[in-house]
Amino acid sequence: MNVPEPLRNAEGDDALVRSFEYDDTDESLIAVDFGRDRATGDELSVDVVDSRVIVVADDQGLECEFDLPPSATDVSVRNGVVTIAGEPDG
Repeated sequence: MNVPEPLRNAEGDDALVRSFEYDDTDESLIAVDFGRDRATGDELSVDVVDSRVIVVADDQGLECEFDLPPSATDVSVRNGVVTIAGEPDG
């Protein structure tokens, strides 16, 4: 699964972006760590509207929108880390 462009750009804004593909489970994962300052409380939220993902951290002035990769099956957030799971491309 390819990392959406806005998430690749977020890496320069104190976010850590990684993607993983697991052959044994035929699963692909994108993990975006927005930093420990956003990891506590309810400051970081993720909404999925149709195929659009909106990530907001009001207290940090962060807002990121991107199209969900076509092979994505789940989006979640925990402790400041947004995770997109799905099937590998190709």
